[in-house]
Amino acid sequence: MMKIVYQGVAGAYSHIAAQKVFPGQSYLPCETFEQAMDMVQQNLADIAVIPVENSNAGRVADVHFLLPRTGLYINGEYFLRVEHQLLGLPEARLEDIVSASSHPQALAQCSKFLKEHKIFPLARIDTAKSCQDVLNFRDKTKAAIASKLAAEIYGLKILRANIENDGNNTTRFLLMSRENKIPIDDGGRFITSCIFRVKSIPAALYKALGGFATNGINLTRLESYLVDGKFVSARFYVEIESHPTRKAFQNAFDELRFFVEELHMLGTYAASPFRDNGHD
Repeated sequence: MMKIVYQGVAGAYSHIAAQKVFPGQSYLPCETFEQAMDMVQQNLADIAVIPVENSNAGRVADVHFLLPRTGLYINGEYFLRVEHQLLGLPEARLEDIVSASSHPQALAQCSKFLKEHKIFPLARIDTAKSCQDVLNFRDKTKAAIASKLAAEIYGLKILRANIENDGNNTTRFLLMSRENKIPIDDGGRFITSCIFRVKSIPAALYKALGGFATNGINLTRLESYLVDGKFVSARFYVEIESHPTRKAFQNAFDELRFFVEELHMLGTYAASPFRDNGHD
């Protein structure tokens, strides 16, 4: 039985994603994303399931800060349709609710409903932990925003179902392990992730990325960030559509290496079918 680690407690969306990708395995909760990834690095778990971006609220976890340090590799991705429920005590009614607690991402994804019903949002570290708050306070004016699974686990009442702003609210998860399991190129669609730091010269980023353009390789994600608070040259997290065995890939990275001082390959994995048809 594999040990799958995730951030949060039972009933969290990361827990649901872990169950869907790896059914029937052992699921281990962690307080933070960093702790989850450290457990894999220390061989206490096999795979970490980490949310990285949401279709409505944007970036979730700053994995580009954590991955180079942990030494983990990305070996897959999974897109989870997220349906938020307003949960309260069994005796509570919607009109009783004054405040709702949840993860900041969930609060942002349900902002329209909260504003419409004049419900004050309270940020917590995790959606499912908010359910524990409701149980602990035993106050029918307090609610949580979490999953249907969380409602079942904690015995809470669904006061209003599917309160998210967007009917297609989706979170993307990365599947991380100690091994760099590059799949065989079968001609399909692949994503390769990497981090690099450009040389401190004019137009370095433009020149570094030029090889992808000339070789017809699509960039699906490009993000910059600073390290250690130093406003010098930025590091970039990049996701491209290609496989390392392809000639175009090799030519593009030959050009990239000429203009960068650091390059950290994070993994190559099959693109999720969700990218094409909206179903994983």
